[in-house]
Order: sequence, then structure tokens, then C-alpha cells
Amino acid sequence: MGSPESGDRVRFTATTPEGDVTHEGILLAPSASGHVTVKLDNGYNVTFAESEISEITMIGPAILPEVTLNPNPNEDSDLPEVWILHTGGTIASKVDYVTGAVAARFEPEELLDTIPELANHARIRTMKLGNMWSDDIRARHWNAMMMAAKKAFDSGAVGVVVTHGTDTMHYSAAAAAFAWAGSGERPPGRIAFTGSQRSSDRGSTDGTENLLAAVHWAAHGPAPTGENGDASVIIMHAGSDDGVCAIMPGCSTRKFHSSKRDAFQGINAQPLGTITVGRGGECHIDMEAKTPTRDIASAPITFDESKRILQLVAGPHMFPDQIQFASKYDAILFHGTGLGHLPIEDPNDDSPENIAMRDAVSEYCSKGGIAVMATQCIHGPIHMDVYSKGRDQLELGIIGNHATTGPDTSLVKLHFLLSTGQDVRTGWGADLCGENKSSIFN
Repeated sequence: MGSPESGDRVRFTATTPEGDVTHEGILLAPSASGHVTVKLDNGYNVTFAESEISEITMIGPAILPEVTLNPNPNEDSDLPEVWILHTGGTIASKVDYVTGAVAARFEPEELLDTIPELANHARIRTMKLGNMWSDDIRARHWNAMMMAAKKAFDSGAVGVVVTHGTDTMHYSAAAAAFAWAGSGERPPGRIAFTGSQRSSDRGSTDGTENLLAAVHWAAHGPAPTGENGDASVIIMHAGSDDGVCAIMPGCSTRKFHSSKRDAFQGINAQPLGTITVGRGGECHIDMEAKTPTRDIASAPITFDESKRILQLVAGPHMFPDQIQFASKYDAILFHGTGLGHLPIEDPNDDSPENIAMRDAVSEYCSKGGIAVMATQCIHGPIHMDVYSKGRDQLELGIIGNHATTGPDTSLVKLHFLLSTGQDVRTGWGADLCGENKSSIFN
């Protein structure tokens, strides 16, 4: 049958300290030179040095699973309609058996065939917005997601689920919250963002439960109020084990871990509730419902895609020319240390760049530049009135004192305020959709 190549199914024997082992799987491109990498049937990869392989035999060409789409699934007409808006990410990924890499190339219709239990929760409609890794998503994609959500609501859907890469899902969820509720209204239905920390070919994938929980919440959850962080939510695993997903406020959540299943946590906020997912795909929501008082928005606010925000991180490599470069941007978002501080003092007379930093910030703000402070600490408020340095920053014109908005949501909120032409200082002190609560939880 010839020498095996990447993509072929092989059986091989390798020598280990515990003795010889034999495996079968799909031969991948090696993870390192001089090694052999094989994807096992359980979804995991194993790699051995070529010198450890005593025998390798090609069983046959790779047998890839066929995808059978069912464009007209039997639906329960009594179930509510939910749209799945597909953007890509790990939940949409498959392994490339030639290169061994994982690529976002899943079609949204395949979800119904891969997870048939979805049909027990809602009448599913799908719309493909792309197959993007989330780090490639920009404000134009936020707008596309929310206009697709409007189309879904206008067509009679009670909720939408956005399948999204996890790395920037919290930015998009925050954008959805401001788009529908940042002007004092609430969305017409439920908006849930979900994804997967592990690709679908891995035995530890979390995408199935996350999607089941998100669809169930979109179909049967309480009506969003738009003011307590529920204008959009992120639904992901609540722990490392299966069975429970957390419902987290879209405007007060971020990804805290690069690979754990429970990577998402609230910032200065607690989960809104949980969803228990049974082995048969059944779901139960444990969440306190609140009576909405806001009017329903007829359309989302769109983000001005021309706005540019410069993000600067306070620390030993912050220099005044970075502030001078800010003239090319519409605003600066500082990620300050602690309670919100910048390197603007030189008590030992050995760091003149700190004084130059102070002068640069002063000049920028005096000329009408918008400078907002967030904290690198993630949790906790900005308190620039505690230390003398913070008070000096307030006098320089930096905005953000007493805010409890997380650093990532701060970027989205600032973009929203710039897009809507609001006074940033006034808007920053307001709690528009649950992002800036006076009472916080660490």
C-alpha cells in the first residue's frame, strides 16, 4: 500500500519506558521534526520520536465522517423559534487530517445533524456570518451580528444564539449589550453568546453542552430587562466537569484562562444563573426572573466603524511619545495600575520620562483629548481620589473615577459613547446596561 502519508489511517508500535504500545489513528503532520504524530480515535493526539517507532503500517486512507444535512427537519411547531448566528471559532472547528491543524470550517446547518437534541428545545434557524477566528473580529462584525439579530427578531424568533470564538467573545457580547440596551431600552428577545474551549474532534469538547444550554436559554429563559447585565449573556461551562453551564452578564464577563473549560468569569459581577444539562440533552434553568420596565428597542445602535481608540498599558515601558501618537486616534483608554495610576512622578530624580509623561497627558487633555482610565487588576473599582497621584490625574483631565466597568468592556463602552456622540464624561459615570454597578462582587 506504500508508505503512509499525512491523512492516512495507520497502526504503529512504539517503545515507552513501560514497554511497547500499539495505537491506531490518523497520521498527522508531525508536531516537531523527527517525530510522528497520530490522532487517536478518542480525539487526542500522541507524538513519538521516530527512533521510538518500531513499526508503522498504513491500514488505509483516512475515513472522514460524512456530513448529511437535513434542510427540512421534522419540527415541533409548538416550540419557539431560535436563530443560531454562526461566526466561527473553536465550536465551528474541525481537524485538518493532512496538516494536523484545527481550522474553523464548520457549517451552521451541520449543528442540527451533529446535535439532534437541539430540536427538542426550539425550532432552529441558522445564518452564517462567517468562519472567523475571534481575534479577527472587529466592530463591523459586531454590527453584522446585531443586524442579523434584528432580522431574527423581526421574523418571529424569541432568541438568538451567536456561536463565537472564545478569545474575544466577551467583547462582542458587550457590544451586543450596548447596541440593544445602551440607550435605555432592551432587546426584543434573548441574546446568548457561546463557544467551545475544545474542538469537536476531542473527547473533552465542551461545545455540545454549551450550545444546548444556550439554545435552551434563548428559547425558554426569562425576558431580558436590559439593565442588570442580561441584554446579552455568555453561556459556557461553570466548572471543569460536564453538566452545568453558567449564565454570565455579557457586559461584565471576560475570558480568564486560555484553555480551561470554565474559562469565563464575571468582572465585579456574579453569574445570573446556571443551566443544568442532562445526559440526554435536557436542560433546566436556575435563574431569578425580573420584571422588565424598559421599552423594547426596535433596532440596535450601530458602532461607528471609523472610530479608533488607542489602548495603553501603564508600566515601565510607557513613554510620552505614545501619548503624542494619540492625535491619530479618537480617544485613549489607559489600563492603569492598581486603582488607576500612570507613571507620572519622579521622586528619585532619575526618571525624567515620567515627568514627560505627565506633561504629555496634560497637553493631550487640555487640547480636548479624551482619556479614560481602566484598571489592569480586572476586579475592583477605579479610585483616583485615594492617592495624591490619582488626584493629580483627575486634575489633568483623565476620566473614569469610581467606575466599576471591566477593562475589556471599557473599550466597548468608550466606542459606544463615541459612536453615539454622547459626552464621554457623563456617559462614563452612568450604568447603561449593567456594566457599571455601584455594588460589586469580586
